[in-house]
Amino acid sequence: MNRTGLLLGAVAALLLAAGPLGTRAGLWPFTVGFLLLGLSLVLGLAAASVCLAAGTRTGQWGLALAGIGVGLAVVSVPTFAILSARGAPGIHDVTTDTEDPPAFAAAVPLRAGVNTADYGGAEVAAQQRRAYPDIEPLVLPVDPAAAFARVLAAVRELGWELVASDPTAGRLEAVDTTFWFGFKDDVVVRLRPVPGGTRVDVRSSSRVGVGDLGTNATRVRELLARVREAPVAAVE
Repeated sequence: MNRTGLLLGAVAALLLAAGPLGTRAGLWPFTVGFLLLGLSLVLGLAAASVCLAAGTRTGQWGLALAGIGVGLAVVSVPTFAILSARGAPGIHDVTTDTEDPPAFAAAVPLRAGVNTADYGGAEVAAQQRRAYPDIEPLVLPVDPAAAFARVLAAVRELGWELVASDPTAGRLEAVDTTFWFGFKDDVVVRLRPVPGGTRVDVRSSSRVGVGDLGTNATRVRELLARVREAPVAAVE
């Protein structure tokens, strides 16, 4: 039974890697990738259970502990992702300005997936405010040109793909590709002059999926943090 448990654990580990990486490589749609991820969770639990039962029955804990370790390691990956996203609302579009969200332009023809570039309106805004009350506009004590330079530098530091850049209009669009599944998420940044500086608004939206497990909120926070912490000269 220990060998059976180890085999189940090996298959679970293979599915754990194959699901997201196959999706990223374009071998199958993301729904199949999620299905394989779910199967890896089930098989990982089965592997750990079978090896635990075998070790208890036979007293031979060498292979049993190895199988339990593999099974639990596989289970821990999706479990950690689920637990880390506790409280995340079922939305895939997050912005610092829910009343007048920055609009996508260059990204519109790129969004051939399930989700359009249109904002979801009051319902999405209400869910965001409840879940992410800290997501709000950033005001920098610099002129729009300097603010744009800081945003552009931050986008490049993050390794995002720049899609559109218009310093005169104060607009920037980029694409961030997620690590495991290779999802393409679009980001638009809008800059507007305000008394004493420049207001920076950001919007991040997933091309596929209903919920994002908090990914877009994390992305907005990361960009704003880099822009905020960059050394800037105050407006004179």
